[in-house]
Amino acid sequence: MAWRNLGSLCSFWNFRSIFQQSRTTEIELGTHTIKSHGAALAKNHMHDWLILLLLAVIEVILFIIQPFHRFVGKDMMTDLKYPMKGNTVPVWAVPMYAVLLPIAVFVLFYARRKDVYDLHHSTLGLLFAVLITGVVTDAIKNAVGRPRPDFFWRCFPDGKDVYDQWGGVLCHGKDSDIKEGHKSFPSGHASWSFAGLGFLSLYLCGKIKAFDRKGHVAKLCIVFLPLLAASLVGISRVDDYWHHWQDVFAGGLLGLVVAAFCYRQFFPSPFNDEGWGPYAYFKALEETRSNTHAASPVNALSVQVMGAQNVNERRRQNGDPFAALSADRYTSIRLDEIESGAK
Repeated sequence: MAWRNLGSLCSFWNFRSIFQQSRTTEIELGTHTIKSHGAALAKNHMHDWLILLLLAVIEVILFIIQPFHRFVGKDMMTDLKYPMKGNTVPVWAVPMYAVLLPIAVFVLFYARRKDVYDLHHSTLGLLFAVLITGVVTDAIKNAVGRPRPDFFWRCFPDGKDVYDQWGGVLCHGKDSDIKEGHKSFPSGHASWSFAGLGFLSLYLCGKIKAFDRKGHVAKLCIVFLPLLAASLVGISRVDDYWHHWQDVFAGGLLGLVVAAFCYRQFFPSPFNDEGWGPYAYFKALEETRSNTHAASPVNALSVQVMGAQNVNERRRQNGDPFAALSADRYTSIRLDEIESGAK
């Protein structure tokens, strides 16, 4: 009889523990929202947002200033006489697919999981990746001053080339065209594309658990899709004769490396079992669980007392006064332990 009562008590405690654990998990997944933690999170990263603003100002300055006008001689014009064409991918479209598209994906994941840490850190990491890449790209552009493949027609729009006594070009084209003509290396389209879409690829790789060791190769198609789009943008720059292939390769590599560094600043490696969430989420989750575990001993004693009282009541109904007296003594001891623990 005693063993049966003890078994029922254990079953009651196990069921209660499972119920509480499942309820805690549900609460944890929807606890950190924009409304509850958004303002505090943004305030905590205020200096990061200020640095982003500074990077944006630097990017504007680098775009305005004149690049280094590298010496271009008559013998060098062989590889610089490609026709002057428009952009297959216009400049205004780059922020659309490299910044706004990834942010839209981040918002969709937030709508499903309600994790403000994921939304904030993914957006912050993406903006850092794009702006750092932009500053580095334009700084190198201005410092190198490599002529574009269509430089001849930028410099001599009428086709009549003129050179100085040292054999250097004497351009008579539009100042804006000549300025852009010295910004070939590295490719800005390629670097921005691989920074934004490369970050998105890493983000998706972690979210869908592409490396969960279950062999679902279809997940890799989702991961490679943004990289394929970035690669096609880079190829278009060569096809439009705005860049040499080395410019596109260097720009793509630069953007991808910066994206990887910025992603790892906020997220674990996609190869990690916890690569689906940001570091901040797991830290908040650990703090929540530690607070829950701190209160669990008192809850366990309370459950034991309730179980002992149930056993006591059953024994009284069966006419066992000595067992009931023993159960009352056990209950009073557990109540004393609870009160001393609370104090």
